Amino acid sequence: MDDLAGHVSVLYDEALSGLRIRPGGRYLDATTGLGGHAAGILRASYPGGLLLGLDADPEAIHYAGQALRPFGDRVALRVANFRDMAYCSRESGFGQVDGILVDLGLSSRQLADASRGFSFSQDGPLDMRFNPQHGQPASDLVNQLSEAELADLFWRYGEERHARRIARAIVSARPLATTTELAELIVRVVGHREKIHPATRTFQALRIAVNDELLALSESLPQARDLLRPGGRLVVISFHSLEDRVVKRFLQQEASNCICPPDLPICTCKHTATMHLPGRRAIRPKAEEIARNPRSRSARLRIGERL
Repeated sequence: MDDLAGHVSVLYDEALSGLRIRPGGRYLDATTGLGGHAAGILRASYPGGLLLGLDADPEAIHYAGQALRPFGDRVALRVANFRDMAYCSRESGFGQVDGILVDLGLSSRQLADASRGFSFSQDGPLDMRFNPQHGQPASDLVNQLSEAELADLFWRYGEERHARRIARAIVSARPLATTTELAELIVRVVGHREKIHPATRTFQALRIAVNDELLALSESLPQARDLLRPGGRLVVISFHSLEDRVVKRFLQQEASNCICPPDLPICTCKHTATMHLPGRRAIRPKAEEIARNPRSRSARLRIGERL
């Protein structure tokens, strides 16, 4: 386990083991965060191992740069979304790699900073952008979308069964400016009926929409496949079913020699498998990790190996 500035990297040992790191290898951490996994990769790839780290959050790259300074010129960091990994690898002269890590979770620093608007447990602006300099904040969606559009967003990206009631209440109460305003409104509408906070799914949906997360993930996976050398490994850590579904379907497709509909009598797709799956099931955190870091309980790790 690695712990940098109070941040605990989820499934740390499992991610490093899944990458099957070798000395002198080249690795891409497509969501560097605060640098916990990256530091582990750099240690395991000594001597001579190189790492290119990306993150859409400029603040995360700043702190990762401080944490990874001891590794000197073995690491290069860039402010970039993981959907641009192929471009960044090419522009950095990095080329093909031996392993790629994509950790789709938020860092403890992002959640703890009320000004970022990710957490409903602190009062802050409804922002939720990974890069505060780009895109629309969550407040724009909350205050400008129609009731039907909001309900669709909450259902599609949050699988929120009270989506229509929440959307109706938001339209009646807006403008809403802060995380607390929105969270308290949702509590009044749906009450405390589950173990998770009533605002969890709505906040998830808004964050996904603000950062275009699912499309970015779908665009990044084929790039990761093409960047891997034969035998190179892709490791993806997801934190909710929508992300995990995208990753699972992609890996299953790339591990198949035919992706035709099952009712076709003969194969017409001419698809050739590009990846091998070392394990068919997702890896989940052990009970000890969940006890130590409750935020890890929803994490799922999947591995694909380039043929």
